[in-house]
Amino acid sequence: MLSNAVVNLAIIIVTCVVSFAGFSNPRLIDRLILWPPAITRGREYWRLASCGLIHADPPHLLFNMITLYFFGRLMESFFVPRIGEIGYLLFYVGGLVASSLPSWYEHRTDAGYRSLGASGAVSAVLFAFILLMPWATIYVIVLPVPAVIYAVLYLGYTIYMDRQRSDRINHSAHLWGAVYGIVVTGLIEPSVLGAFARQLLRPMVSM
Repeated sequence: MLSNAVVNLAIIIVTCVVSFAGFSNPRLIDRLILWPPAITRGREYWRLASCGLIHADPPHLLFNMITLYFFGRLMESFFVPRIGEIGYLLFYVGGLVASSLPSWYEHRTDAGYRSLGASGAVSAVLFAFILLMPWATIYVIVLPVPAVIYAVLYLGYTIYMDRQRSDRINHSAHLWGAVYGIVVTGLIEPSVLGAFARQLLRPMVSM
């Protein structure tokens, strides 16, 4: 089914097209970016999801889309038999919204705050994959790391950096996207929770 992961591919294509358009079109960025006052006062709720269509620069876009390509096609093959292609699309869009809501609420009156990128939804897809295959190998640059170990390190780093507020990355979106991916996958297919626990006890076995 991996060759038929058309929804994931469509998400990547649309995101790339809009992101590249945004690199040279500040007005497009301003219209789509997560700017909390526009939601709080202007009720422009689409920004909770549209912020995932734009990126700060090509490396930001490339990292997110490569991650989505490799893990999203696997997760689409998992979700489609259960909730259909539209269901997988809604899972992805829901990841954007769920990862944006905490940032909106925290900065709902902050006119200087802005956030963009698909990282929240990509985290949702990645952590849904980790829930299914905790001992799969994930390559961090060139270093192979078991997925569950990567998850622990990633979440620890994300929580730490979110509290530090020492860079311009929206670490909160990464965290809540990951939580969303785990929770929703568990709700859609509750059996994966037990399978996850069993796999943790058998490190050499993956689904």
